[in-house]
Amino acid sequence: MIVKQSPAKINLILNVLRKRKDGYHDIATLMQRISLYDEAKFSLKGETIAVRCPGSSLPENEENIVYSAAEAFFSYVSYSSGVEITINKRIPIAAGLGGGSSNAATTIVTLNDMIGSNCSQKELMKIGTKIGADVPFFIFGKTAWAFGIGDSLQIAEDIPLMWFVLVNPGFEVSTKKVYEELKLGLTKEIIKYSIPRFTKVSQVSEKLFNDLETVTLEYHPVLSEIKGLLMEYGALGSLMSGSGPTVFGVFTGERNALNAAAELKKAKVGSVFTAHSI
Repeated sequence: MIVKQSPAKINLILNVLRKRKDGYHDIATLMQRISLYDEAKFSLKGETIAVRCPGSSLPENEENIVYSAAEAFFSYVSYSSGVEITINKRIPIAAGLGGGSSNAATTIVTLNDMIGSNCSQKELMKIGTKIGADVPFFIFGKTAWAFGIGDSLQIAEDIPLMWFVLVNPGFEVSTKKVYEELKLGLTKEIIKYSIPRFTKVSQVSEKLFNDLETVTLEYHPVLSEIKGLLMEYGALGSLMSGSGPTVFGVFTGERNALNAAAELKKAKVGSVFTAHSI
């Protein structure tokens, strides 16, 4: 058996550039992995794919993204035996933190190593693209700008170490519905996007932005209250990650983050996590 940690992500910047003819959206987003992890256990055994997610509401069949990832990888490398995968969830589900995509990416990378398939990272990312928009980012394994539907990646250089306090209010948000509410028109114009460069935590916090935030906050005003509390307790900036509903605050050091997390736990606004960039 092999045990792997599967990290969450946050979007430090998320610009939705346009709606595409295929129904997806072109985006420009700065994605950061953080030290909030699910635990994934893998055992090559049996003749089928078996997925277990103890203590969670996730399906344990072909509807689970981890099952889809294993199936897609086995198909690509023509592997005919089975695997048993157990995911112990710590990353909140449907929370804008990419937990499912991370689990799928971890599955693809780990199975490639276990079977000795020697697929390149580029091949693995191509498999991941068919599973979910964020999967290639987690296979890429670095802080990155993602373009297109999230599958075109570019390393973000010189991003400083940051600490975060995350608050998940305990309800789920549909990414599909949030994007639909944006109501962007179709356009064929070439969009030029200038990538900002960050070397200091203060520079990152000043540029935090998420086009999806307005939509989700309109339906869930409590998120605005949580953002306010994060700022009150010392965050340099605060933002919703992805389509939400998780909100995070940026801090320069661990002590400041831990102090803020303690105050937020007293406020009982949801599940509170402390993490740093990885």
